[in-house]
Amino acid sequence: MEIRKGKREDAKQIISFQQKMAKETEDLELSTEILHAGVNAVFDDESKGTYYVAEDKGKVIASLMTTYEWSDWRNGCVLWIQSVYVLPEYRKKGVYKQMYEYLKNKVKNSDKYMGLRLYVDLSNKPAQKVYTKLGMNGEHYKLFEWFK
Repeated sequence: MEIRKGKREDAKQIISFQQKMAKETEDLELSTEILHAGVNAVFDDESKGTYYVAEDKGKVIASLMTTYEWSDWRNGCVLWIQSVYVLPEYRKKGVYKQMYEYLKNKVKNSDKYMGLRLYVDLSNKPAQKVYTKLGMNGEHYKLFEWFK
């Protein structure tokens, strides 16, 4: 398995993954047109984020996106992990763990990145177990949000 930065050629698969994830986790149907524009906006402007994919024998089997949060407390950037999806037949095989370790090493070897964060739906207990097992904790903050 190889973890690598996503390329524009991966957009179709990433869009498909996002639709599947939204349906699985929140029973939402996401618009292909909006997702196409949103995913390609990231490839057009890296300040919006970066996609990473896992490949097995040339097949994209998982993806995630990182976005950036400036931390004045740390004088550096925190990478937010978002939009995580692993094909069902590859789950519980360490795919996300490898992606997480790839990002963790990126942070460890960088002067500009200070840490990793993510949010998880409160009902997504399997994902919470994975994140806890990897040494992340959800004890410090509770996320509040408002969307138009």
